[in-house]
Amino acid sequence: MDATSLPVTPVAVPRTPSLPAFRVLTANIHMGFDMLNRRFVLPQLREAIRTVGADIVFLQEVLGSHSRHARRWRAWPDAPHYEFLADSLWPQFAYGRNAVYPDGHHGNALLSKLPIVRHQNHDVSVAGHESRGLLHCELELPGHPQTLHAICVHLGLREAHRRRQLDLLCEELAERVPSAAPVVVAGDFNDWRATGHRRLRGCGLVEAFELKRGRLARSFPARWPLLPLDRLYVRGLAVHEVAVHGAAPWSRLSDHLPLSAHLSWPGAAA
Repeated sequence: MDATSLPVTPVAVPRTPSLPAFRVLTANIHMGFDMLNRRFVLPQLREAIRTVGADIVFLQEVLGSHSRHARRWRAWPDAPHYEFLADSLWPQFAYGRNAVYPDGHHGNALLSKLPIVRHQNHDVSVAGHESRGLLHCELELPGHPQTLHAICVHLGLREAHRRRQLDLLCEELAERVPSAAPVVVAGDFNDWRATGHRRLRGCGLVEAFELKRGRLARSFPARWPLLPLDRLYVRGLAVHEVAVHGAAPWSRLSDHLPLSAHLSWPGAAA
């Protein structure tokens, strides 16, 4: 048998598995109260969040406990609000406590259908001012060598404070997130003049609404949205669809409108 007739043995070339498409939602839930703080709407909010079909939910202003409200409102759940919202649909959740006071505490939370393998809350508060934090979670991607980094953000009301907080966020990305890992950074940035937006683009993040619609989404106030306070940034992910949830009942459930996006690994089927 000459060399040209030797059988050819196929060689398997390792491939990086594609990340399946998934949906994310971010919402500032205003402690479970409506825009004017007159109605406790957490049960209605849970039902509305479920209709979106999100795999990962980024939440800000989530109450871990509040003894005075618990005595006043009949529908107040026995469990912390993030557990109440996650119940039976998102088996994984993480909570980052930002503010503590005599009646209780609140912070950021992340609900996930993917396993949360690690999480850490970073206090980025400026002493003597609002309590703020970055909740950094790593999510397991079945069959994929990288974890998905999901950072839930709630920044300060003063621009000088946000500048420092954005610096800390960019440091977190540079020091703790591998360059090849997919990233979602979402939440309430309180950046109505979009000065911080330029800083985040410099850190390699792409804002999903700007990418798909050419502008940041207006999400505040919920009844008459004029300001782009809420954002959804990605790195290493494809953006397929984005939505501002402004129709009823959303405009009656918080002072912010939620944002969602349909994402995947670049090149994967949506």
